[in-house]
Amino acid sequence: MIALMLVIFVLGYVGIALEHNLNVNKASIALITGVLMWVVYIFASPGIIPTFSGEEFQAYISANNLGSLSLKEQYISFVSNYQLLEQIGDIAEILLFLMGAMTIVELIDVHGVFEFITSKIKYKNKHKLLWVIAFLTFFMSALLDNLTTSIVMVMLLRKIVPNYKERWLFGSIIVIAANSGGAWSPIGDVTTIMLWIKGNITAVPTVINLIFPCIVSLIIPTFIASRLLHGILTSPDYKEETPEIFEVIGVKGRLSILIVGVLCLLSIPVFKTVTHLSPFMGVLLALGILWMYTEVMYCTIKNIE
Repeated sequence: MIALMLVIFVLGYVGIALEHNLNVNKASIALITGVLMWVVYIFASPGIIPTFSGEEFQAYISANNLGSLSLKEQYISFVSNYQLLEQIGDIAEILLFLMGAMTIVELIDVHGVFEFITSKIKYKNKHKLLWVIAFLTFFMSALLDNLTTSIVMVMLLRKIVPNYKERWLFGSIIVIAANSGGAWSPIGDVTTIMLWIKGNITAVPTVINLIFPCIVSLIIPTFIASRLLHGILTSPDYKEETPEIFEVIGVKGRLSILIVGVLCLLSIPVFKTVTHLSPFMGVLLALGILWMYTEVMYCTIKNIE
């Protein structure tokens, strides 16, 4: 049965890797793989649990007074009511964290904060612009997740870099910078988030030990890419309309949302250190604070009008 589980896992992993070749969404493959492995595991539990989870099994049976049940029923109860729920709880922690963090980012984005930041980038020299974008991406990725940062910065490129071949080069550096920036922050990448939530890493040592090598991993490819760029940028031949919401809240409102949003994100590691609760609780608290702030801001603007 263990061999069958390994086969299912390998096939599922290959299916995920070949998503584009198979034209099947990898999420569906992952769901099927996970469920099938649990199905095989619960049927194979009498032969697996005594070897790998014997002490936990005995403790569970004693704590819940299940000694009167048959051995098969005990194994089923242990898998479905203990092991499965424990794993789902771990997954839920990660999902709630990511959902909360993504909602915070969306709240910041919908109010034009990212446009406010990028509008301040006035460099026409391609070398200077590349370095500014690289480091801006690097530090944004440490606060946001690297995927969101990559998307935001690539959208910026469309507005300021008209040549599509040069956008490829800028985009490559953005991806590198986003991954480098996400690696040294406990909230910058899904992998570090998972390790942090499980208690395998702590915030301060992670930052101290990884920030320097991450900067090096950014500087070297950015230096190489900068050698391939020459001249100054020309202005794009189009101008996007400014959404009404940006005009309603004004520059000060957008700046205040940026400050509150950044402080909320920075408070998440502090929350975990002080309360020892799971980081997703800190994310939900931060989301609630930012949400309340925007509601109060709208009420204030409405009363002024």
